Amino acid sequence: MIFVISPAKALDFDTPVPVEQHSHSDHLDDSAALVDILRELSPAEVAALMRLSDPLAALNVARYASWARPFDAANARPAVFAFNGDVYDGLAARSLSEADLAWAQAHLRILSGLYGILRPLDLMQAYRLEMGTRLPTARGRNLYAFWGDTQTRALNRLLDAERAAGGTAVLVNLASGEYFKSVKPARLAGRVVTPVFEDWKDGRYRIISFYAKRARGLMSRFAIRNRVEEVEELTAFADEGYAFAPEASDADTLVFRRRAEAGAFAHREAARDTR
Repeated sequence: MIFVISPAKALDFDTPVPVEQHSHSDHLDDSAALVDILRELSPAEVAALMRLSDPLAALNVARYASWARPFDAANARPAVFAFNGDVYDGLAARSLSEADLAWAQAHLRILSGLYGILRPLDLMQAYRLEMGTRLPTARGRNLYAFWGDTQTRALNRLLDAERAAGGTAVLVNLASGEYFKSVKPARLAGRVVTPVFEDWKDGRYRIISFYAKRARGLMSRFAIRNRVEEVEELTAFADEGYAFAPEASDADTLVFRRRAEAGAFAHREAARDTR
């Protein structure tokens, strides 16, 4: 079973990394090709392309300029400790054990606009490039065209390996719609299961974005800590008040609902570093 999550806009390159282990992305040549394109853009062009403020555009132009290989512990950090947003608050990677991280390294993947697919311990340098960015390349008019085949092939290799090892060839989609659009589900060599997280608000259950993001991280952590290998095991997820709702679910969409006041589980959005 393979799990995919989205990256985060916010980054943390200041807090010390708690582990020495790291790996390298399989797609750094592709990343370098994108950086070469981005380096040709002025701060004003980056601001317009990504809808950024002038200071954020200047910051990211500087990031593209300084992006360089080889990656090492001095100029990069493992992805799971670099991203800093709602999903990663829920995942709480710093409290995972060495054995947990090893399992995550085999089963968890992060979809990325610049790096394609990252394992948790793959080194990355700071960047801003959302998957929905309409950046023209030789492969097409946007990043979906650039990454779609590459990501799908990489995920198929993982699913094939799961099957060959006697595991379940299932991809659990915990990514956002923006990022999962970069994969071609019809060409995946396995079943796709999508958990959905809903909170009670204004008299009905609905998806509330930042709670759903955190819940995706919580479920990723649940899968890692419990070494989840079967879809049915996911239905036991009950962190922070969520419970499986079989009446709202089907075979490939697992709905989890929480009726408690959402504010009881809120975390402060104002504390986010949106850089």
